[in-house]
Amino acid sequence: MFKAILIEKDEAGYRARLAELDEAALPAGDVTVRVAYSTLNYKDGLAITGKGPVVRRFPMVPGIDLAGTVEASSHAGVNAGDAVVLNGWGVGEGHWGGLAQRARLQGDWLVPLPAAFSPRQAMAIGTAGYTAKLGVMALERHGVAPEHGEVLVTGANGGVGSVAVAILAQLGYTVVASTGRPQETDFLKALGAAEVIDRAQFAAPGKPLAKERWAGAIDTVGSHTLANVCASMRYRGTVAACGLAQGMDFPASVAPFILRGVTLAGIDSVMAPRAERLEAWQRLARDLDVAKLELITSEIGLGEVIDTAHRLLDGKVRGRVVVDVNR
Repeated sequence: MFKAILIEKDEAGYRARLAELDEAALPAGDVTVRVAYSTLNYKDGLAITGKGPVVRRFPMVPGIDLAGTVEASSHAGVNAGDAVVLNGWGVGEGHWGGLAQRARLQGDWLVPLPAAFSPRQAMAIGTAGYTAKLGVMALERHGVAPEHGEVLVTGANGGVGSVAVAILAQLGYTVVASTGRPQETDFLKALGAAEVIDRAQFAAPGKPLAKERWAGAIDTVGSHTLANVCASMRYRGTVAACGLAQGMDFPASVAPFILRGVTLAGIDSVMAPRAERLEAWQRLARDLDVAKLELITSEIGLGEVIDTAHRLLDGKVRGRVVVDVNR
């Protein structure tokens, strides 16, 4: 038997609860993992609360991340005793996920835990940090260098945003953090932000083109915010789009793209190829100051997940939430 968060939907409605399950109930897979830590991401919050159409089958164990140790494997590239990390692949949406003490998965989904990180640290990074690193890599691929000017991070208090601020600052970029929580200014500057600005200047409908400012940007918000960020990019700047906290819409014009040569790079962390995942985790081991993870991270037990999911969606959680599934 093992403990897990279980989401059910039937005639009685949609609900999430802490349950004790039999290992025989685990889904098909060629690797069984003893989970040490998981995380609580925005997508997990949507799944647990039912406020977004995340879960595709029921019952479902949520959790798009996990770190743990392989207990059994019939996969040629994975051995019992291996320390592994999983991000995405539809886990926690269509396949039982990481907010549990056991998981059965496909070996191809797993990445070796980098030696630089403990399982807890890997989950302090989690999908949010891995997504942030994919965004930074996209800026680099499109030629955005520290000497080219300021880089904006929207939603900077969130999981993706806070790690993005820390990584960019570590790499020498001048980072401007956008947030709706001015009381977190000191926190964001401790992560490396040179300036903290109010998100309100991006949140409402804006002009097709605005004054050029940003050499690059990582946007976790979408909607009018993303449109306004694109409108204020410098010539041949790049925006990495990886979130939808404000909305899925994109009420923009083509002006920034055809008049300033702006690039809008979409970041998909769920189905990213294995080679990109390995590169991202290798780069995280080199480019992220592990000491800053503690500034970003809070820890909860499995029994606190459901309440924390509601707080997360209400904007009352900053940074990363690590879940010790064994307490």
